[in-house]
Amino acid sequence: MADVAGTTPRADAAPSRLAKTVRALLAQPKVVWGGGFILFLIVLAFLAPFVAPHDPLAQDLMSGTLPPIGFAEHDASFILGTDDLGRDVLSRLIYGTRVALTVAFVAAILAAVAGTLLGMLAGYYGGVIDAIVSRLIEIWMAFPPVLLSILVVAIMGSGVTSVIAAIAIIDWTRFARVVRAETMAQAQADYVTAARTLGFSRLAILFREILPNVAPVLLALLTLEMGIAVIVEAILSFVGLSVSSDTPTWGGMIAQGRQIIYQAWWVFAAPLTALFLTVLAFNQLGDGLRRALDPVMQR
Repeated sequence: MADVAGTTPRADAAPSRLAKTVRALLAQPKVVWGGGFILFLIVLAFLAPFVAPHDPLAQDLMSGTLPPIGFAEHDASFILGTDDLGRDVLSRLIYGTRVALTVAFVAAILAAVAGTLLGMLAGYYGGVIDAIVSRLIEIWMAFPPVLLSILVVAIMGSGVTSVIAAIAIIDWTRFARVVRAETMAQAQADYVTAARTLGFSRLAILFREILPNVAPVLLALLTLEMGIAVIVEAILSFVGLSVSSDTPTWGGMIAQGRQIIYQAWWVFAAPLTALFLTVLAFNQLGDGLRRALDPVMQR
């Protein structure tokens, strides 16, 4: 009985950490709408072959520049209208989501991993390591990021892999700077001193003690970087340095729509709206995650 009396209250005294975290996240409107919109895009990208009403590459010159539903001379089978080659704008928009999200997630994660490792090492060990990483960050950030990404893709050749590599190579500095500063602040905290007293190794302190406390800021920065990656991919597609012209991308649609904006404004407006909402959703999600997970902001 003593065991039962001793364990049951502790088991029921407070909800699990996971349940508390989920409730904190759902209490943030920015997490709900931003995360919900991103989740919708992910589902849309996976189910593109099933939800797209037409083949995004199919051309029909007789159906060129048909307006969206609600305008005169529209065709009900083309909800968002068609471009000058008669391709369905909605289908191309849906398939373009695949490229945008692939670049956003993969490039941001690669940049985060590289920047976080270097930032944590520089912030905790200091000395020569900190000096080398800091100088490297300064040199890297001296170059305009968009121009540097265009140069990298031009050297490596067009394609999703080149775009991802360009973003990761350039934007690791964003994570390294923030994580370095956060690690230096956390390294002075009492819990790190206690861990040293207990004999924890430096790597154990870094990854078991400091990293979880840096995670809220890191998550916010990661989602922000995803939004930036979407913009960079659109810019590279706009100038023809992303995937091949046969693959639908939002940047490529914007470039095409700009040329016929007076004849078919919807070709330009649809991908531009999708780009704006996606970047906004990533930004709002990041801010909501920071507010929900940062212990300081919860007080």
